[in-house]
Amino acid sequence: MLGNFVTGTSVLAPAGMLPDLAAGLGVTIRDAGLLITFGAIVLCIGSPLTAWLTSRIDRRLLLTTTLAVLALGNLASAFAPNYAVLLVLRLAMLSVGALYTPQAAGAVALIVPPESRGGTMAYVFLGWSLAVALGVPLVTFAADHAGWRGAYLTVGSIGLISFILLWLRLPSGLTAAPVSLRTWAAVGRNRRILTLLGVSSLQTSGQFVVFTFFGPLLTGLTGAGPREIALVFAIYGVCGFVGNVIASRIVDGWGAYRTSALFTALMLAGIAGWTFAAGHFAVMAAAVAVWGLGFAASNSMQQVRLVTADPMLAGATVSLNTSVLYVGQAIGSALGGTLFAAGLLHVNGYVSTAVLTLALCMVVVATRDRNA
Repeated sequence: MLGNFVTGTSVLAPAGMLPDLAAGLGVTIRDAGLLITFGAIVLCIGSPLTAWLTSRIDRRLLLTTTLAVLALGNLASAFAPNYAVLLVLRLAMLSVGALYTPQAAGAVALIVPPESRGGTMAYVFLGWSLAVALGVPLVTFAADHAGWRGAYLTVGSIGLISFILLWLRLPSGLTAAPVSLRTWAAVGRNRRILTLLGVSSLQTSGQFVVFTFFGPLLTGLTGAGPREIALVFAIYGVCGFVGNVIASRIVDGWGAYRTSALFTALMLAGIAGWTFAAGHFAVMAAAVAVWGLGFAASNSMQQVRLVTADPMLAGATVSLNTSVLYVGQAIGSALGGTLFAAGLLHVNGYVSTAVLTLALCMVVVATRDRNA
């Protein structure tokens, strides 16, 4: 879970300090946002590719090495002399970092019994909720007080601590079933899995139209400063943490389908509230709380549903779902950046609402299964 916190914070860090990065590197906010877009492209390619290439490697060695690269990449980013070098460092770091989240989920499946996987996987994915609840606000606070370089040093230091703890605590000898070309072919023939992956892509695309530019949008729409922006990030993440805890408690009784539909509906309600309350900070912050309740839990339920759709393909489908999430990040952040650069700050919310409406329709109609 702590490793997911480091991974999530590393991936999302630029969103917490876009104005500082833009000012410090002499680029526009849209260009600074491309650090997320290009990083997501690398992640979406790297996740299934590395799952295939590393499927025979011991999970302890694989996961700790990945965390070490993330830690060192963040530390090196603190000393990047310009935007181009920072971008190259980020892409190199995330090309390896793509391994962590799906392989952590695979390692959990090897450690706990089948009847406990749903709740345990939701617990491990709390790391991403914490990345938004604590990691991104910490980045925003550090960038405001110590500059963007200080923010990267902070994330890198936490990464080193996580690397040491995981090396000491994770048992060795954990190996997953090898991922072969036949595995990918089987995934491609499974219509249910492909539909679930489509849902993941829509959920993430819709959110990142707004999420990538949380700070600049809040400033432009409400005049919010760094403290208010950090507060909204914290609300989003804390509520994501709470939502994931609730999901982990109810999923074994409700089933992943009902749980997924509930938390996707909360995401849609929250982003719709953000959209129609644009200009009113308190109401927008309250809407973010509702949105936050859904985002992490929905992702966790997607992972659970993919595992239960075909347990034999779990190693491939979980990594592919992670890849699809990054595709959604790339699409959403690129679209959001285009709208922001055009000065269409209100339109970001309307586009996000439309995409999440489609995602909920797919959950309810196309993946309906009361037993899964």
